Amino acid sequence: MRLFRPSLVAFGAVTFAAGSMVWPATATAAATNYVALGDSYSSGTGAGSYDPDSGACKRSANAYAKLWAAANGASFTFAACSGATTATVTSGQLGALSSSTTLVTITVGGNDAGFSDVMQTCVLKSESTCKSRVTQAETYMKNTLPGRLDSVYSKIRDRAPSARVVVLGYPRLYKIVNVCVGLSNGKRTALNHAADTLDGVVAQAAGRAGFTWSDVRDEFSGHELCSGDDWLNAVTIPIESSYHPTARGHRLGYLPALTGSARAAVEQDA
Repeated sequence: MRLFRPSLVAFGAVTFAAGSMVWPATATAAATNYVALGDSYSSGTGAGSYDPDSGACKRSANAYAKLWAAANGASFTFAACSGATTATVTSGQLGALSSSTTLVTITVGGNDAGFSDVMQTCVLKSESTCKSRVTQAETYMKNTLPGRLDSVYSKIRDRAPSARVVVLGYPRLYKIVNVCVGLSNGKRTALNHAADTLDGVVAQAAGRAGFTWSDVRDEFSGHELCSGDDWLNAVTIPIESSYHPTARGHRLGYLPALTGSARAAVEQDA
């Protein structure tokens, strides 16, 4: 997801074991034609080392999709783009899919629900205003987002009828502790609740589509902001990297989540 560039700046107060990331033996690497779709949590915004040809999409060499493809020797198309919504995935990314696609991953939905505006509101304004904006976003998640997810997932299946599709979720942003500089715990708790609501809606839509759901909250547990071992950026420069996974978050959080979900999907198909 991509944050806007207002005056937020002023408020900026593994190497894995050889087999741990490898595609299971039931599906050969040579046969894997992998397409990564989605928003900035898939493109790797916040993780650095961006492909200059990707421009504002900010596709990172440290993104989980890139790491998984390299570890498994897969044929790889990186279509994910910072700022993507269900509508822009549909209009701008699905052309990467075909009947020969065997694996698809996607994160999408946060920008539809107004991620950047929610974060801007909670950083810059009062706790009550933050909570009100979060409630508004959650209402959208529950009432409008399901249909949008159903639509984009259906189109993915139409374009890649033989692919295993892994839908990855979003981490909670904060560990709630007594002392941590920045937002109040009331704001942090509201934002974590919004992440849980979003993940629940996305998981249900993935289930309706027959896709594999990959929940990353367990992987990020203990590594949220305020944990002391953060795998997420706080308010930072460049501003669009704020509240996105770091390179460690992709390597140690998202990558293991995808590895386990891809393996499970293959074993289920076998």
